[in-house]
Amino acid sequence: MIAELGHFSLIPALGLSVCLTVLPATGVYLRQANLMRLTGSLSAGLFVFVLFSIACLGNAFLTDDFSVAYVARNSNSALPVQYKISAIWGAHEGSFLLWSLVMAGWTLAVSQFSNGLTLDMRARVLSVMGALSVGFILFILLTSNPFDRILPVYPAEGSDLNPVLQDFGLIVHPPMLYMGYVGFAVPFAFAIATLTSGKLDSAWARWSRPWTNLAWSFLTVGITLGSWWAYYELGWGGWWFWDAVENASFMPWLVGTALVHSLAATEKRGVFKSWTVLLAIFAFSFSLLGAFLVRSGVLTSVHAFAVDPERGLFILAFLTLVIGGSLTLYAIKATGIKSDAGFEWTGRETLLLVNNILLIVAAGAVLLGTIYPLIYEALTDGKKISVGPPYFNTVFVPVVMLLFLVMAVAPASRWRSTPVEKFFKEQLLPGGGSFAVVAILVFFLAARFEPVVVLVVGVAAWIVVNLIRDLIGKVRHKSNKIVALFRQPVSYYGMLLGHLGIAISITGVCLTVYFSEEKDVRMAPGDVVELSGYEVKFKGVKKVRGPNYLADRGEIEITRARQPVVILFPEKRFYQAAQNMMTEADIDPGLFRDLYVALGDPIDDTAWAVRVQYKPFVRWVWFGGLFIGLGGIVTLIDRRYRAVRMRTSAAVETVGAMP
Repeated sequence: MIAELGHFSLIPALGLSVCLTVLPATGVYLRQANLMRLTGSLSAGLFVFVLFSIACLGNAFLTDDFSVAYVARNSNSALPVQYKISAIWGAHEGSFLLWSLVMAGWTLAVSQFSNGLTLDMRARVLSVMGALSVGFILFILLTSNPFDRILPVYPAEGSDLNPVLQDFGLIVHPPMLYMGYVGFAVPFAFAIATLTSGKLDSAWARWSRPWTNLAWSFLTVGITLGSWWAYYELGWGGWWFWDAVENASFMPWLVGTALVHSLAATEKRGVFKSWTVLLAIFAFSFSLLGAFLVRSGVLTSVHAFAVDPERGLFILAFLTLVIGGSLTLYAIKATGIKSDAGFEWTGRETLLLVNNILLIVAAGAVLLGTIYPLIYEALTDGKKISVGPPYFNTVFVPVVMLLFLVMAVAPASRWRSTPVEKFFKEQLLPGGGSFAVVAILVFFLAARFEPVVVLVVGVAAWIVVNLIRDLIGKVRHKSNKIVALFRQPVSYYGMLLGHLGIAISITGVCLTVYFSEEKDVRMAPGDVVELSGYEVKFKGVKKVRGPNYLADRGEIEITRARQPVVILFPEKRFYQAAQNMMTEADIDPGLFRDLYVALGDPIDDTAWAVRVQYKPFVRWVWFGGLFIGLGGIVTLIDRRYRAVRMRTSAAVETVGAMP
């Protein structure tokens, strides 16, 4: 009965989303304030009904109701409670229910924290978000109902959750990722509302910016958590594989990063207005494209949901309607968007424009590498081709290296115009010094001299040096430098954190790629292998029992210069319900290196295949990602974004306003 209530609650949720789409928009057209004011109560009702629905699905998991088909496929009575909860979004139907809940949550948040908006703009924005909820909830009701029953006969036990997903990573990674994916619906809604209203000024960018920063931060943290999860859970020691579904989240992040920077320029200088609106449309469009790739069944991936192509057809139609409709509206309205602000090619605006272009080119390169195999398969009657790391390393890496160079010098530039001779003179010491110091460190400390490492880490050091110089420059001439530090806008410190995070991440990526060591060896009890100055001794394997699995647990002792370092216990697990084998690596983490051990298959009665890896600075990849996400969140504390008021002013431009 509770499952039926969960299904039923989606019907009034659909009705409320339709009302949220139609009534406020009607109020705008008829200038009826009462209709426009309905957005708050409609948004709250929508959120409550979707929340109730997902709570009913959670109840089915917690009570082991295997008459619900989704529960029977993704749970088991022996599954630990925390994984029964995360199993709610462990497969297609539940994950899209979570998606719809997140959409309803963002809608409610906008309705509650947008009192500074004019009434008609608030109504327009929430009407667009309501229309998106209509599509998402219809998708669940028509093609992806998680409450379908197996009646009259249903299994006494479930098939179990995919062993890869029985991990803390599943608990936190998808919700964070969806908060970012769906969060881009807010700047998208602002863009559509702006185009339909004919009002486009710096106040629009200022109001849209915190929502964009928050969504982008969630997506950043979600991607970072996914990378960390893949590293320790999949057993191969990699943190990024250029998997098509990984790319599905990376593409909106790249476009979202361009949007974050473009909004800053639009707010501060009134430039790139038309371009910023287009980026807002593209950021959410790439999120929808990611949903299509993951859920359509066109991809084969460890992350992808293998589902009925009929669902993919629905998403494709919805994607075409949303993207096609928004781009058509943009084509009609954007011709009237003009900017009076000017700048020279030496200004910071130019660097931001180059930043945007490089990010879009990078996103395009990833998109091409992701969808080309699908196009090739369609055009060649099923012949398959794979596009892997060699393509992305060849095409993507040079583009982002140019991007990092732009990042390095950007803090030394000035708005409108930068004195060129002075600029280059000022950059000789920080740029040259950064590369020189890194070259010396690599020569004396690294196992071998790698010019690419000097280049990449040198650029990272240059980014950090210029950030420090910029901060010092802001307080150098102040009488009380401590007070001056605290008087800087909070959003400025968010920028510092974000760029610092980029420098940390690219340092970790480069050092890990070039200086990691790995050995796949046959080891019997007592065997020792040497790796990067460490002695790795295999002491044997014993049987252990987990809550819903049996495991062979290895014991591996690691020493250095005959001094004990750590004992690691990698496992080879057998999940009985699903009849699946799973490798569970064990890691000795550190700030400057990880020791990573994974147990492979048995070779004979006593010997096992063992993978041993030394991963220098790999943690910096994720520390940097968290710094980037934190930087976006810190900007929200800025007092400029607490009480933004959208007002009609003499600067408001007309782009074909609706009645």
